[in-house]
Amino acid sequence: MNADKPDDQDMKGSVDGAMEYIGEHAIAHDEMPPHPLIEIWRYFRENKGALLGLGISIALVLMAIFAGVLAPHSPITQDQTAFLKPPAWLPGGSWTYPLGTDAVGRDLLSRLIYGSRLSLFVGLLVVTLSLFVGVLLGLISGYFRGWVDGLIMRLVDIMLAIPSLLLAIAIVAILGPSLSNAIVAIAIVNVPYYVRLTRASVISESSAYFGRS
Repeated sequence: MNADKPDDQDMKGSVDGAMEYIGEHAIAHDEMPPHPLIEIWRYFRENKGALLGLGISIALVLMAIFAGVLAPHSPITQDQTAFLKPPAWLPGGSWTYPLGTDAVGRDLLSRLIYGSRLSLFVGLLVVTLSLFVGVLLGLISGYFRGWVDGLIMRLVDIMLAIPSLLLAIAIVAILGPSLSNAIVAIAIVNVPYYVRLTRASVISESSAYFGRS
């Protein structure tokens, strides 16, 4: 019987050690930092203005997606009996056309709802193009430095010295008036901001890396 006691004590010690190990890891798990997206959302929801902007953005996207359901009329259908109809709350207006009609009898509310599709498409395409080109040039500038960096940043300085609207108008005048050329012009105007931001980040990270080395 006495020979079995050390085995029982060893088993008890093993169980206690396992429980202690599990407890330590449970505490460590509880103390783990939250996921970055969760942390971003926590900071984001504290800003009431940001939440309002997010709500408006979501509403616009949903309106563009479901334009065919929300629009009361076709955006291209003309009503020959309702030219320049005023909004519904003004004398002579009608709730058939809540925001009135244009010079050829098309419903303005329906045209605004359908127009949100084009606006979102242009905005997304402009940001995508300017982001791609700006980040690429910023990476090249920050990585190679030297005369390459100087050339790219002098071009960026020249673009920033010209008013954005004037630069966009000049680009459209050179390329010709069209929607695609307008998208290209607006994208080019926004490129310098992404270049400078990306270049600064690359230089900062490379300096920190070489400093650690």
